[in-house]
Parts: sequence; structure tokens; C-alpha cells
Amino acid sequence: MTVRSVKQTLDAAVAAARWAPSVHNTQPWTFAVSGDEIGLKADTGRQLRVGDTAGRELLISCGAALFTLRAALAREGHRPVVRVLPDPDRPSLLATVRAGEQGEADATARVLGAEIERRRTHRAGFADVPVPDELLDSLVKAAMAEGARLTPVREPEAVAVLAGLTRAAQGVQARDRRLSLEVISWARPPGSSRTDGVPADGYPRRATATDPPFAQRDYAWRHDWGSSDQGTGRSGGQGAGTSTGVVALLTTRADSRQEWIAAGQALQHVLLLAAAHGVSAAFHTQALETDLLREFLRVEVCSGEYPQMIMRLGVTFDVKGSVRRSADDVTR
Repeated sequence: MTVRSVKQTLDAAVAAARWAPSVHNTQPWTFAVSGDEIGLKADTGRQLRVGDTAGRELLISCGAALFTLRAALAREGHRPVVRVLPDPDRPSLLATVRAGEQGEADATARVLGAEIERRRTHRAGFADVPVPDELLDSLVKAAMAEGARLTPVREPEAVAVLAGLTRAAQGVQARDRRLSLEVISWARPPGSSRTDGVPADGYPRRATATDPPFAQRDYAWRHDWGSSDQGTGRSGGQGAGTSTGVVALLTTRADSRQEWIAAGQALQHVLLLAAAHGVSAAFHTQALETDLLREFLRVEVCSGEYPQMIMRLGVTFDVKGSVRRSADDVTR
């Protein structure tokens, strides 16, 4: 194992945390390295002012970055020492992370750490390859370890309800010009030099329908960007299949900033572990951005718990790139 200084270790953790998932790849975070500690702050200038007025998705995104910091330190053999929301007088300071005592990284830390830069979000159907029940059980335990609950949705009727609510929310949002403009403001045109947002080859120009159909974000609204490959090959198109995959709900018992950060940590723990087994995730947050639909889901589907993420898990053979801001851009 290469021996690094504390400064090198923390800088490497920040560089890794840039690869966390975030809503529309907004990357709404900044990091400050001071002594033996990293401060994680919310970059509220990157908050979705129309689609995420409460900042819930922003904090979930930052929670995913927090778990990535932890995973990067653990990969180096350090025990992360974390304080969440450590200073009530500094609400934008979401967490501090120190590199604790060092030893040999265990197998789990090595596995999760190896997926940080390889994990990718999928935005279409999946190949007709089953997700093993043993893996789903492990993903449930991973979310539980972070204070959240991951529930694979087994009943076809419940899957149909989630698909229907997603389509309904997408239909309503499509009629909202301000929200539509906000979404496509994060869609990058072909050849763009931007280092945030969703690349043109990262979403389909016209999404193939799953069964039941889960509505996709319309990043191609009013332009002709996006991938046009609707085949089933391994060469970078979004059309790797039409399988829905396994639908899953991520929920928390309460709905405060603390739980939103916990949901983000649970999400990234699940995604990295899934990626290590060749499983990707597609996200469907439209219904969760509508208060009435989110409350309906809480009461009627989630047994009173608060839904924080609707996702589909499955196998895709597409090879996609991604973009991230430089470490200098996210370090203050």
C-alpha cells in the first residue's frame, strides 16, 4: 500500500467525492480541506429553484458525496470520523470528515472504493438479465447501515402504481415551462466543454418504453440532442433493452435535513455495491418533486415512511462516459 501524507489522502478523497451522483449531475457541493479534516458544504447556487425548492434533492446529492468521501478514505485504510450537521450556526456546512486511524483496507472497502469512478447512472431500459436476490438482500442491508430503508417492490400492482405516478408527474412537469427549461439547462449539447450536467450521449433522444413504462426525464425537450442508438449492443447507446429491472424505493422514517443526508449516503452505498456486481440504477424522482404525489406514496405505498428515491436496478451493457468538475473547482 502506498503511504500518503494526510494532505495527500484528503485531497485524493475530495477528488473521488466529485464522482458521486447528483440530480441532473448538478454537483451541488464544495469541499474545504483544513488540517486533517474535510468540510463538506452545500453549493446552493446549484440548487434546482423550480424542481427542488426545499433542497431535498440537493442534500441527498451531498449525502452521496459524503459517503464517497468515507469510501475513499476507507479504501486507503483510514477509519473515517464523520460529524453530520456539526454547527447549527453554519447551515451550509453539512459534515466534517477526518481521516482516522490507519490500517489495512478490508475487502469491502476495496470493493466499494474501486467502483467510485466506474459507477454510472442509466437512463433507459435494462437488458433481460435478472438481478440476484442475494444481491438485493445485500443492498437492503447496505441502506440500513446508513439509516435508511431500501425496499425492492415485488408486487406487479405496486410497480404499476409507481410507473403510473411517474408518468403522471412527468406529464404535469412537461406542461410547466419553467421546470422544463430548468431540466434542459442541465442537458449538455454535443461537443460541449461543460464539466457538469448530463452529456448528450448520456440520455436517449427518444427513450424506448419499459413494461410497465417508466417515464424518463425529457432532456431532449425542444432540441434533437441525445443518443439515437436504440439497439442492444455494447457500444454506448442508451437502448440496451426494454426490461424495467427491479423497482426499489429508498425511504426514511423522518424527513429532516439529517434524513436527506442519510438517504444520500444510503443511496451511494447501494449504488457502489450494486456496481461491483454489474448492476446499474435508473432514477425516477418526478413524483417525489410533487408534494401531493409524494404524500400519496408515503401513506399508500411506503407504510408511512418518507420516500426519498424511486429507482430501477438492472443490467446494461452500454458503456457511457461522464463529466465532473475539477478538484480545484469544487475546493474552497
